[in-house]
Amino acid sequence: MELIGNDKVGILSEKFDVKQLARDIATNKDLQLNDSSFMVVSIDKIIERFQLWKQQLPMIEPFYAVKCNTDPVLVRILATLGCGFDCASREEIDIVMNTGVTADRLIYANPCKTRSFIAHAMQRDVRMMTFDNAEELVKVAKLHPNAEMILRIAVSDPTATCPLNLKFGCDPVLVAPQLLKKAYDEGVNVVGISFHVGSGCNDATAYKVALQHAKNLCEIGEGFGFKMDIIDMGGGFPGSEHKNSFENIAQVIREAIDEFFPDTEKRLIAEPGRFFAAAPFSLVANIIHATEVPASKITKNEKDGGDSGYMYYINDGVYGSFNCILFDHVHPTGGPLFDQDSDQKFVSTIWGPTCDSLDLVEDKKMMCKLQVGDWMYYPDMGAYTIAASTTFNGFARPSMIYVMTENVWNSKIKDSRHI
Repeated sequence: MELIGNDKVGILSEKFDVKQLARDIATNKDLQLNDSSFMVVSIDKIIERFQLWKQQLPMIEPFYAVKCNTDPVLVRILATLGCGFDCASREEIDIVMNTGVTADRLIYANPCKTRSFIAHAMQRDVRMMTFDNAEELVKVAKLHPNAEMILRIAVSDPTATCPLNLKFGCDPVLVAPQLLKKAYDEGVNVVGISFHVGSGCNDATAYKVALQHAKNLCEIGEGFGFKMDIIDMGGGFPGSEHKNSFENIAQVIREAIDEFFPDTEKRLIAEPGRFFAAAPFSLVANIIHATEVPASKITKNEKDGGDSGYMYYINDGVYGSFNCILFDHVHPTGGPLFDQDSDQKFVSTIWGPTCDSLDLVEDKKMMCKLQVGDWMYYPDMGAYTIAASTTFNGFARPSMIYVMTENVWNSKIKDSRHI
């Protein structure tokens, strides 16, 4: 095992299958602690996601949305690769800058900021920050005269997993031009336009609409004497299998840039979160209890009362890694870590470990019969999971087990100043 910071990272000689590696860990008493849940974190997968971004959107600088997952190794690897960072608070700014990332690689992308946090951003020379209202301009003018403000407009995919424009963004036609004039009157420097179509975008055309508004507003801003050098395309990029693939979204964005910003010298950035964080993290949880019940108790259909069903309790739940079910509208799908001898399946419910009946992970799931001590495997568990997890009821968060191939260590990571 090699050491990266305070976190041990396993260096493997050849390419590995994450699920098989999880099996090895679950059965190796030297690697896993009794029956505790754990996450296998593939650093190779982080790098693969970064390379995919550079392949599909080479003209756009990714600024990782730190709120998605603040895991220190993930942040340090992305810093090593040259990512920028989207921060929304004082704590997130410090998390990133304490790895050695310079202030020009951060955007304080919260349109409604705490006053002391604005002062802290000035102290750390973080200049790029967003706004969508006149009150924020007045606040920033007093506390951070060196700020480079980016106007956030409301252009949304209403079918996105998590629409955001109810809370943030101004009307791009009726309000945005007024805010540009207000910034001019207050002497606040505006340097660009930002938008966020919603987390988990389903309709890629929202990006085209937003970029057209951005073009129009850049022209208005330039009329006030602002340089308008930055276009921030926010997030919404999927992190795993999704109704609308990343490749499709990237194609729409490339075509829109060619149409509205051909041969531009503007700095194009975006704020992907789950795109980088979701796939590298795989959760392995242990079944701490199993009980046979009438199938009707699970299906709520008395006609099924003659068949057996099973209720399983695992040592992670909605107060832990599965908080994404409540907060992110995501429903993770898992299965047994090890192949089972029987093909017979029973209607099953997967519960979390707490004493709260809200702690439901999966319901009415067809699955083979399992026993106490068996393991469940959930892939794509890095986005909006551990970042908002708690230790409610005294249940610990999963342990992190970081792995990478020797080739990645030698070629990408070993000599980086961010490690």
